[in-house]
Amino acid sequence: MPFKFLSYLQPTHYFRLFIKDQHSVFPKVEELPESVLNHLSKDDSYCSPLAKDYDLSWQAIQKGYIGEADTYINFEKLPLGDEYRFIRKNFHQAWVLYTLLVRLLSFKNPIKELSAFFKTRQTQRQFLSQEHISYPSYSNYESSLLASKPLVNIVIPTLNRYPYLKDVLIDLEQQDYKHLEVIVVDQSEPFQKDFYKNFKLDLKLIYQDEKALWLARNTAIQESKGEYILLFDDDSRVDPDWVTEHLKGLDFFKADLSSGVSISTQGAKVPDNYAYFCVSGQLDTGNVLLKKSIFKEIGLFDRQFEKQRMGDGEFGLRAYLAGYKNISHPYAKRLHLKVGSGGLREMGSWDGFRPKKWLDPRPIPSVVYLFRKYHGNTAARLALLKTVPSSIMPYRYKRNSYMMLIGMLLSIIISPLVFLQVYKSWSLASKKLQEGAKIEKLM
Repeated sequence: MPFKFLSYLQPTHYFRLFIKDQHSVFPKVEELPESVLNHLSKDDSYCSPLAKDYDLSWQAIQKGYIGEADTYINFEKLPLGDEYRFIRKNFHQAWVLYTLLVRLLSFKNPIKELSAFFKTRQTQRQFLSQEHISYPSYSNYESSLLASKPLVNIVIPTLNRYPYLKDVLIDLEQQDYKHLEVIVVDQSEPFQKDFYKNFKLDLKLIYQDEKALWLARNTAIQESKGEYILLFDDDSRVDPDWVTEHLKGLDFFKADLSSGVSISTQGAKVPDNYAYFCVSGQLDTGNVLLKKSIFKEIGLFDRQFEKQRMGDGEFGLRAYLAGYKNISHPYAKRLHLKVGSGGLREMGSWDGFRPKKWLDPRPIPSVVYLFRKYHGNTAARLALLKTVPSSIMPYRYKRNSYMMLIGMLLSIIISPLVFLQVYKSWSLASKKLQEGAKIEKLM
């Protein structure tokens, strides 16, 4: 990451890591075209010229730059004041205070820290997603990929959600892109084979006795015949141009993965930070189109995540590290109903950070396994420090910074219990690390 303080606030973000050829995702400013630079705002209040360039590079990625400019292969140390200025510009003040506290508790020089903290207190926060880079030629783009009509396999694992799955399959019948094969891996009890009789789809049905999400997706991918895989959920709704948009976006940006966006309420606005094209720092297996060849290169989903969380995040990170380009696609959107029954809820792990019982591990061990495997123990501890205390509060307060701070204070009061939860999770993650990944190759 261009600024060191991001290691406190985004310790396990994809972009913290270098791609296989030892390049970062952040473009060198001198390599950016004028059309992109015009969207960026140079900040002369930084002390270091490097900080000014790093800030512009950060802006470019956050505002949606997707291009071929050379990227930084290392980042040099910056003055303390520049680090505080950067996080004040990009994060809520509650997280700036959090960073200061972590620094002080890490025995950093309190005089220097407090001086830099207060000297930058007049810095105004910026909201980069509101001034994003646009791609006006996209709307009239004639996609040669669409014209070639490649076979797309839509993969849907399902568990006890027939009423919702019916709407999913109806939406797929109405897609304007027709060269599709739908593969449903049904784990329901009781299994209703007759449910699938009357859909006007090229539909392949696989019954799976074991209740296992990642096994289901891996099995469907192994059975697929197309060049492209579109991963989907059994409780989602999409517009008729959903597949078309995914393919068009992949072609327009010469990308390898197209990560669609999700909304949870019918007619809701796509959140500002997902409302434009950009390099994606995540992968959601409920709405992503990707080349099947990626699975051949890096393997299928890691079954260490079975009946737990973040198997999609692990695969997305693996693809990122292998150098594949993943775009966040604002027009390939879905309505994710997040229904209260079936699916992962029946497997006991809907939320990765909020256990159902007080003596269960916090977070779910697969989350810690992911953090430690790719980012190391130090970054994993920083991630737990940031996420565990805030997870004390209910999920509905997830985006309320002040409520998250209250959660941190509550976690101090009940710290012995929280420590026990985290210790359990860390220990179980250690066992996973010792066992190693359970990743099959796609032949």
